[in-house]
Amino acid sequence: METSSKTAREIYADIKNNPARKRFGYGNKAVLVNVDPQKAYTRVDKYKTAYETDPNQMYYVNDLAKQFRGLGWPVVWTHVAYMDSADDAGIWGTRTDTPDSLQNIKFDSERSEFDDRLEIDRKNDVIYLKKMPSAFFETQLQSLLVWHQVDTVVITGGSTSGCIRATAVDSLSRGYRTIVPEECVADKHESYHFANLTDLSLKYADVVEIKELQEWLEKQKK
Repeated sequence: METSSKTAREIYADIKNNPARKRFGYGNKAVLVNVDPQKAYTRVDKYKTAYETDPNQMYYVNDLAKQFRGLGWPVVWTHVAYMDSADDAGIWGTRTDTPDSLQNIKFDSERSEFDDRLEIDRKNDVIYLKKMPSAFFETQLQSLLVWHQVDTVVITGGSTSGCIRATAVDSLSRGYRTIVPEECVADKHESYHFANLTDLSLKYADVVEIKELQEWLEKQKK
């Protein structure tokens, strides 16, 4: 095992700035999957479970959603919420049982609501309730992608080390080119965040700056 005195942020910077870094690249049509941008994870002023990496994250996500809708490409939002019994959280909901615990994000609670800054088109965007880390697990996401004939999955949301990583691994495993705009994902601590951006970059996805993705989307206009 290689050792280093560098921080996770510094290691990610080395990967990002490597001119020989290989890419999966963009395909012909993409889906935007916004993973759990709900108040339990975005309202840092109210909840200990929330986190913020880039203060403009929600606004970048809104801009991406507008670009996707303009192209007629699907926009997906996921969130988590659980029964009062927490039976639907399974083993994931058994390690702790405090007001902040995952399984205590209940239906119709404020913690289950999407962030108020988001501009969600509830008539045309797709909203999935998920129970586990990956947006693919036991949702209709795979069927939606097949129907829309997409070959590229763009992932935003949180957390980088949890649901973003899980969704990216599942996306790659299903044969999709996977893109993670770095300003659009967040985590509780920079160590987890940058370590996972590094791992995603090396193995599972193209981690890109939001500007690059926006420019690619602009070029897709007919």
